[in-house]
Amino acid sequence: MRPRAGSLLGMSRTIRGDSTVAYELMRIVVRDGRVFFVAQPSGQSAAEFVAGEVEEGSVDFTNPEHDFPQRITYRRVGEDSLIARIEGVLSGRERGVDFRYARVSCS
Repeated sequence: MRPRAGSLLGMSRTIRGDSTVAYELMRIVVRDGRVFFVAQPSGQSAAEFVAGEVEEGSVDFTNPEHDFPQRITYRRVGEDSLIARIEGVLSGRERGVDFRYARVSCS
């Protein structure tokens, strides 16, 4: 959703066949002069990540205390696409996953 009243709201869902297998509610909010990404995947408790490095077209959010991921990065690619990357330590090993997104029309 477009920014309004100091927040951005978003959601995603993963579909396999006729089933929703995962979903996530997301917010980006400003609180006490800091920017937070708040993720709530598939009904779990919300996890907060604070914005660190912000550059033209990219932002990093971190929470070293979170189980996985500990870092979330968004990077704009062109005018209508972005790459989200989650990374951190999982089961004692460094892991990372990229998600590619492109703007689409909603009917």
